[in-house]
Amino acid sequence: MACMNEDGQWIVLMGLLVAVGLFFLALIINQSALVGQTTAEGVLEFPKNDIRDLRSEIFDHYDRYESLGPLDRPNNVEDIVRISLERKNAVVYFWNGTPEEISGRTLCPIHIHYYNGVTKYDETVYY
Repeated sequence: MACMNEDGQWIVLMGLLVAVGLFFLALIINQSALVGQTTAEGVLEFPKNDIRDLRSEIFDHYDRYESLGPLDRPNNVEDIVRISLERKNAVVYFWNGTPEEISGRTLCPIHIHYYNGVTKYDETVYY
């Protein structure tokens, strides 16, 4: 019994360490796939084109603001809000602030709020 060969214990211990290392490596690879999928879904669900269309309509409204009559101005805003709710299922409102002097130009801040139940988007544009 005194002359037993104990070299086999090191082989078993190294095998156990390699198995644990492979387990953690597989766990990291699995989690990275889930994170990538979640990020891709978030990018796909963001209504980029809807917000771009809304911004275009709001900028058109402020371009025509001086030519509109006093009764047409609130009606035009209500039309944009109602069309966004009807076609895009999005709650939208926007308003302008007091004009500010920025880089030698007088610009008006326009606050835009967009919420379609999934994506909430707030923006301040100086136009």
